[in-house]
Amino acid sequence: MSKEIKVGLLTIVAIAALVIGFNFLRGSNVLSSDHTYYATYPKVDGLNVGAIVMLNGIKVGQVKKMELQPEKGNTVRVALELQKDIVVGDSTTASLGGSLLGSKGITLTLSKNSKQYTGGEEIRTVTASGIADAFQAKALPVLDTVGATLAHINGFLNKDAQTNIQGTLLGARASTEALQKLIVANQANINTITRNLAAMSTALNKTTGKLDNIAVNFSQLSDSLKKAPIAPALRRLNATLADAQTTVKSLNTALNDQKGSMGKLLHDSTLYKNLTATTASSNDLLVDFKANPKRYVHFSVFGGGKDKTKVETTKNPNGSTTTEVKKVETSSVK
Repeated sequence: MSKEIKVGLLTIVAIAALVIGFNFLRGSNVLSSDHTYYATYPKVDGLNVGAIVMLNGIKVGQVKKMELQPEKGNTVRVALELQKDIVVGDSTTASLGGSLLGSKGITLTLSKNSKQYTGGEEIRTVTASGIADAFQAKALPVLDTVGATLAHINGFLNKDAQTNIQGTLLGARASTEALQKLIVANQANINTITRNLAAMSTALNKTTGKLDNIAVNFSQLSDSLKKAPIAPALRRLNATLADAQTTVKSLNTALNDQKGSMGKLLHDSTLYKNLTATTASSNDLLVDFKANPKRYVHFSVFGGGKDKTKVETTKNPNGSTTTEVKKVETSSVK
């Protein structure tokens, strides 16, 4: 073999190795038997050639190529190189998403296929909203609001406003100084009030001790009452009250019964009238006895003598009077 042929073969091998190495460094394996599929996205910010393609969190392929399509509204067609054992069909979706570090990748979602792909087909795409996109969507309105607020504050803090604020601060400082002077001037009163509060606290502590003793005494009294035979005493008291009630009821019945002796004494006026007449007769007798004592008491020194009589006047209940003449026996003193 001539020297030129050897140089030519070596050049071809070097070029082939260079191409294979370059594609390998880009993430594409020329000698691989993996299948290639395509996915089209409106934009692929942060997606690079060699980015991983994942299925259920496992790497199953990589981005092989990206190309812009001006004739289709500048969409981006991405070539996905997947392992040959991954079954792709018409229900498969390729979702473009990103991580917290900003790098993006493609996630496959497999479902039940009605048609199975063998390579070169277009896979349906889904553009997921990344964390950065969501943060940007939320942060932009907030930043606009903050900017507007700062603009209002800058407009508010003009020269007049600054003068007013400075005057307010000076007034607050003067008030603070006046308060401090007032405290210094009344320091003696404040000390007296503090001592009084301390004395009051001490008195309250002593009173608290007494209250504790009272509480203990009440507790002991309560325990004593709890242990005392109150229930039998109450039962006996109830029985006594019931007997007294029965006795009072019987007495009330006897007093109201006009046929009995007690009822007649209370309700029959004849006894009252007789007692009144007897009292009146007794009074008349006493009056007559005082006026004429000789009619009732006679003395005979020698004995004998004539029989004596006395006149008795009796007042009847109906108001009439009855006069009786009675013989009085005389007694002699020997």
